[in-house]
Amino acid sequence: MIMLDGSNYDQDWMIDQAKGDEFYYGVLNTLALSSSSCKMLLDSPKTFHNYMKYGNSENSPALLMGRIIHVMILEPQNFEKIFEVVDVASKNTKKYKEAQADTTKTCITTKDLHAGERMADAFNRNEVALSYLADAECEVPMVDLVGGFPFRGKADIQRGNEIIDIKTTTDLKAFRYSADKYGYDLQCYIYCNLFKTSYKDFTFIALDKSSTDIGIYDVSEEFYKRGEHKFNKAISLYRDFFVNNQDLDTYTIRETL
Repeated sequence: MIMLDGSNYDQDWMIDQAKGDEFYYGVLNTLALSSSSCKMLLDSPKTFHNYMKYGNSENSPALLMGRIIHVMILEPQNFEKIFEVVDVASKNTKKYKEAQADTTKTCITTKDLHAGERMADAFNRNEVALSYLADAECEVPMVDLVGGFPFRGKADIQRGNEIIDIKTTTDLKAFRYSADKYGYDLQCYIYCNLFKTSYKDFTFIALDKSSTDIGIYDVSEEFYKRGEHKFNKAISLYRDFFVNNQDLDTYTIRETL
């Protein structure tokens, strides 16, 4: 399989290696595109360029909490391997900074821990949500070509042909708007193509961080097609600026107000 840098790898070997976070988030980050990189391309090819050149040091509270909840629900046996809980009220304290400097794990506060436990408990007490874990695999990686380019993705839950993705939200009632804003339609399109499945077998489970309510959302053809449109636009930008080497300084946004 030909990767972004022109190197050639055995696909099955890549998929097996991608089970490990270090390979998936490290090595594959420069060898394959992802739904996240496509979102960056849509924001701006310059954003994508800066990310690929300098990396991304951003670890927002929302992203961190989403990761905590994912691990607690999908791979609780690995929680202590991934996180180290520091008994402090703030990440700005000396104790927290020293703890993070002394470990390769991700440090979290006791407040983060309790918030994650609250959401995981809500999921585990909801029989409908919990049923999606029956006879399923969690954190399933895939590496394949989509639109002629190498892509990587990890299914939160895979059950036969079904792909189930867990999201967190601050307002469940606005989730359909969040799905468009954060490119969940784009992710759906990419994952359906990566895992060779239909949009009819793709489901989102959204957890409201405030109320702990749980919403389960099927995917319409319109949603899938919207993701396809975003994908084609992102790939067109990638091809123009990173394959054909069009000057990034020529990138201009033109709209009518």
